[in-house]
Amino acid sequence: MFSAIVREPIEPAYVLTLIGADQDGASLLFLGVVRDHNAGRSVGGMRYDTYEEMAAEVLSEIVDEAARSAGTDRIATIHRTGELEVGEVSVAIAVSSPHRAQAYDASRYIIEEIKKRLPVWKKERYSDGAEEWVEGRTP
Repeated sequence: MFSAIVREPIEPAYVLTLIGADQDGASLLFLGVVRDHNAGRSVGGMRYDTYEEMAAEVLSEIVDEAARSAGTDRIATIHRTGELEVGEVSVAIAVSSPHRAQAYDASRYIIEEIKKRLPVWKKERYSDGAEEWVEGRTP
C-alpha cells in the first residue's frame, strides 16, 4: 500500500506502477481533476491547502481501511496540494485486486472517505478573478 500528500504534479502512469498488478485480474485508476466550472461559474484553477502531517496520517488510515475491506493491499493513493490549473490531477487512486468488484469498492470507499475526512481545504479561483473557499461535495 502507498499513500502520500504531494505538492508536485501527479503522474497517472507512475501511480499504476505502485500497485504491482501482474497477479490480479482487475486494475483500476481513478483520477480527480480540476474542472472548468462549478455551480454555474467558470473556474480558472483551484488551491488545495492542508495540514500535511495530519492529512498524511488520515489518508493512510483510509487506505488501510479500504484494503482490509476489499481484501487487497495493492492500493496507491496520492492527493495533491497547492495551486492547480484546470485539467490537472488533484487525486489519484489505483487499486489492483483479483476481481473488479473489489477494486471498484476500494476506490469508491477511498474517494468518499477523502471527501468526508481528509483535512484538505479547497479555494476555487474563478475566471473573473474572484476566489472562494468551497466545501467538499459527494455526488
